[in-house]
Amino acid sequence: MAFLKKGDKAPEFTGINQNGDEVRLSDFRGKRVILYFYPKDNTPGCTAESCSLRDGYDDLRNKGFEVIGVSPDSAASHTNFRAKYDLPFTLLADSDKTILKAYGAWGMKKNYGREYEGVLRTTYVISETGSIEEVITKVNTKDAVRQVMDVLGID
Repeated sequence: MAFLKKGDKAPEFTGINQNGDEVRLSDFRGKRVILYFYPKDNTPGCTAESCSLRDGYDDLRNKGFEVIGVSPDSAASHTNFRAKYDLPFTLLADSDKTILKAYGAWGMKKNYGREYEGVLRTTYVISETGSIEEVITKVNTKDAVRQVMDVLGID
């Protein structure tokens, strides 16, 4: 599936968060959402990206954003990951890859010449009305917050 583009309507989704509760994109209507897709809890790049978003979370919230992370890991894995790194935002378990596929964040990857299916690290910024404001496909895991702010032109 192709990536969504700026201006597209963000696909509605329902996912299970780290507490086992259902979370819908529509729960965040009226707020801007940073929806980030990452491959795996507790791996170096994913941890750096999540911690960058954690460190900038208060600033993001003050600017009207909510943050939601999505990976194919289980809710139990997310619970441990959140606790270990004190992540204040929602993480959704997408083990059946429904959300990943709806957003074009699941597809063919290449590593050391080997091709395989996996998570395509991607960040979407979704407007208060549910449309895609920005798409970041070359995510700077170490400074994800600054990258989002720069793309949006926010200080």
